Amino acid sequence: MSVFFIGDVALDEYYTADRWPGRGDKGMVGELPAECGGSIANAAVVHAALGGATEFISLLNESPLSDRLIADLNANGVSTRHMLRDPAIPESRNLIFLVQGEHVVLTVEMGEQPMWLPAETLAALRAPGFLYTTLYRVRRLHSGQLAQAALLADLRAHGRRVVFDLDVGGATEADLPYLQGAEVVIFNRIGFRATFGHDEIARVSEWMRRNDIARVVRTIAEDGAEALDGDRLIRAPGHPVPVVDVTGAGDTFGAALTWGLGRGETFDMVLDFATAAAARSVTLHGPRGGKATEAEVRDWLARQAG
Repeated sequence: MSVFFIGDVALDEYYTADRWPGRGDKGMVGELPAECGGSIANAAVVHAALGGATEFISLLNESPLSDRLIADLNANGVSTRHMLRDPAIPESRNLIFLVQGEHVVLTVEMGEQPMWLPAETLAALRAPGFLYTTLYRVRRLHSGQLAQAALLADLRAHGRRVVFDLDVGGATEADLPYLQGAEVVIFNRIGFRATFGHDEIARVSEWMRRNDIARVVRTIAEDGAEALDGDRLIRAPGHPVPVVDVTGAGDTFGAALTWGLGRGETFDMVLDFATAAAARSVTLHGPRGGKATEAEVRDWLARQAG
């Protein structure tokens, strides 16, 4: 059973800085090697490394850079047979600044062109399985007479279970038609507060019921993660580790969570495993630091416990 990842893939250009400059300020940065990244692409690579059957869809131009990004996904075990191309859109790049253990990400604006899914892609998405995506992307989906939230509802009716990675952006009332019926909605601390105006996950159970959302997850960095599985509150403790690069930690978490759910594991076990995979990822440099086999993650977790 394939998991579809619909989202961004980009060249991540890395720089280091001692501080983030203010308005009108200047600063020096160090340049690190550029790497293939993009939030949802990172998640797809992690999912494939764990052993999941992985399909990836994005909208790219026809440049050599886009060819490089696609080839990198394929080399990491990710299928791109449903990739969409449009020669008119810009190059897909992120500028990532590593500053005092955190990262600042600037993304080149690529516009919000519709993503027209051909009939064969729609048919593949209508098969039962998981879909991991973002609000930014599902707002752009079209296929035949279906579009946006109606298209997503159609996929859910055919057994496609949706996992949303809302990251720092969170959601507004206008986004609820997309989120309704979701299997999991993942926030980090910033996105959760932006959405609900507070930090108490136990208070969102009524919001979940109104929108038929099975689970809400809030990642809390070094403190692990917490989730509402229906009305049941679950907490997964964090793992104190030396932080090298937090880029891709949230992507690793979401991919590992989706992989575990696809295997039919209990949500408690899935949350613990995803938290461990994310903690391991920040000890390594690069957007794909979370790429690992199941055995590698479990071995790392055993060493942490011992």
